[in-house]
Amino acid sequence: MSSHVVLDSRAHRDLRIRGGAAAELGDAVMACITVPSEFRRVQNEFPILFRRDLDSGHFSALALFGFENGENLFLNDGRWDARYRPLALSIQPFLIGRAQDEGASEVHVDLEHKRIAGADEEGLRPFDEDGRPTPYLESIITGLDQLDQGYRSSADFFAALERYELLEPFSFDVELRDGSSHRLVGYHLIDEEKLRALEPGALAELHSADYLMPIFMALASLSNLAALVERKNRRLGDG
Repeated sequence: MSSHVVLDSRAHRDLRIRGGAAAELGDAVMACITVPSEFRRVQNEFPILFRRDLDSGHFSALALFGFENGENLFLNDGRWDARYRPLALSIQPFLIGRAQDEGASEVHVDLEHKRIAGADEEGLRPFDEDGRPTPYLESIITGLDQLDQGYRSSADFFAALERYELLEPFSFDVELRDGSSHRLVGYHLIDEEKLRALEPGALAELHSADYLMPIFMALASLSNLAALVERKNRRLGDG
């Protein structure tokens, strides 16, 4: 259940946000949304895969954290065990909303989110004693803006990938040292052979639209699959 309201310096002067990274704070997720403008930062740590929504038919990009629902192999005793934390996680419990009259962007907060601290708890403050935004809130607003702009521009990116048939279905069998196995299905990745075979005009179009870099970053990110398997093996206590 969620309860989204516009963040207000008067109504939420005493609001506190739980920091850290933990399952009980909502971080126990197998993957989260990422956007092409973020791929360069994401690819250093996480595999980037693509998934088509069966209802809308639209693609989205995901940063992969584990191999099972609810599994995040980057959670480690209350800390985030990676050099980067994707925007979709780092901005919680905040989100972008739209004003009903003008459609302008607003900062909303989910008051039912697990990161909302209780009245007797310490936490990160969005506002100081005078109702001014704290550096914490300013960083959240920056992240929200980056995520919102990236999401808005991603439709054209995915349209270009589909136009040149650069997305291919992908499945991945995970064989673990304890003898267990998992299988990732329902995902897509960049078809490297088709990318290499593109005509110069198509490559020029992708380059002029600034799409080649995120394409290359998504391809490079796949080297993290082996590291993710190793994280899983260590989590099982066999290595």
